[in-house]
Formats: sequence, structure tokens, C-alpha cells
Amino acid sequence: MSSNTVPVASNARSATAKISALKAGPPRVSFKTQMLQAREEAIVQAASRLLAEKGFDLMTVDQVAADVGIAKASLYKHFPSKEDLAAAAMVRVLGRARTFLASLPREAAPLDQLKTVVRWMMRLQLAGEMPSLPSQNSTLRATLMRNKAYLDGLMEASEQIGSWIEQAQAEGALDPRLPAIAVLYTLYARACDPVLEFLRMGGQHSDEEIVELVLRTCFCGLSSR
Repeated sequence: MSSNTVPVASNARSATAKISALKAGPPRVSFKTQMLQAREEAIVQAASRLLAEKGFDLMTVDQVAADVGIAKASLYKHFPSKEDLAAAAMVRVLGRARTFLASLPREAAPLDQLKTVVRWMMRLQLAGEMPSLPSQNSTLRATLMRNKAYLDGLMEASEQIGSWIEQAQAEGALDPRLPAIAVLYTLYARACDPVLEFLRMGGQHSDEEIVELVLRTCFCGLSSR
């Protein structure tokens, strides 16, 4: 018997097993697991809506549980704290952002890409789908910094947007004297800009008009020149 017989036979069995696994498709998810996943998604959706409507400080875990129609104890099986709920809501938004960024045409000019992203963020806020989180909250910040999905999503989105900022500066479309990080944070701030709601309350402009007005002040400033 050749010394290669055993390895060859082993490789053949391995290949056959892989083919069988591919034919079988992904492992089936139990009904219980599907129900738990559906409930978790409902919790995150409710938390996202309440965070957008009330903000982190005014939102309570009781309100989220009541909105979903479950006991608070059941909610705590998925998320042990209000901070964890907020982190999950931010992970969800960042997931949507990454999908949106991936859908943009690669051939568009960097400045146009940035304007499209800012429009999307402001429309999300006006639609009540952008969580409102305080900038000064040590427990919330600590929870976010421990959440790998949040950090990975934020890093991926920031790298993509940051690259467009640097390209736009290199082309002279944005002021190259401004640090790219300052521009990035300025654009991110539009996702929670109170000016949007103030203009809406005035009742003189449609949501799309408000988006374009704030977009113009963001990219063109207030100078008439």
C-alpha cells in the first residue's frame, strides 16, 4: 500500500463532507431561536424610536418593554441595561449606514458622496429614526466603547467618509486647511442637528427644503460670497 493512500482517502472524505454540507445549506434555526431573534429586533426598533423621540435621558426601559408588549424581566434577558439598549440601537443605525455607503456609486465625486451621506442622515433624523444620545454620559460611553459591533461599524463608516473628505480636500472642493477629523465630526453632527426640528416647527418649509437649507449652510457656510 502506498504511503499516500491514507492522506488521499482522508482528503476525499473531507471533500465529500464539504460538498454534502454545501448541498444541505445553512443549518436550520429552531423556532425558539427565531422567536427570540424577532423579539430582540422588536426591542431594538422600539428603543431606536423612543431614543429618537425622547432622547436617552428621558427614555426608560419600562417604556421600551411596554412598546414591545413584554415584561421588563423578559427585556432584561436580551439587554441588561438602558445603556446596552442604546448601544444596540446605534449598532442598528450603523448597520444601515454601512449598507447605504456600500450602495453609493463609486464613480461619483467625493464632495457629492459627502453631500449624499449628510442628506441621508438628516432625512433619517426627520423621519424619527436617528437615536438621540447625550455626548456627556460616562456609563453610556463606557458601554459603547465595550461594544465591538458598534466600534467596528463606526470605524468602517468613518474610514469611508474620511477618505472622501481627504479626496475632496485634495481636489480643492473642501478647505484643505481644516483637519479632516474636524470635518468628519461636523458632518456627523448633522445627524442630531436641532436646527432641523426648529425649522420644521416653523412650518414654512417641507422636510426636503429643510434638508437642502441645512446642507447648504453646512457645505457653503453663511457667507454671501
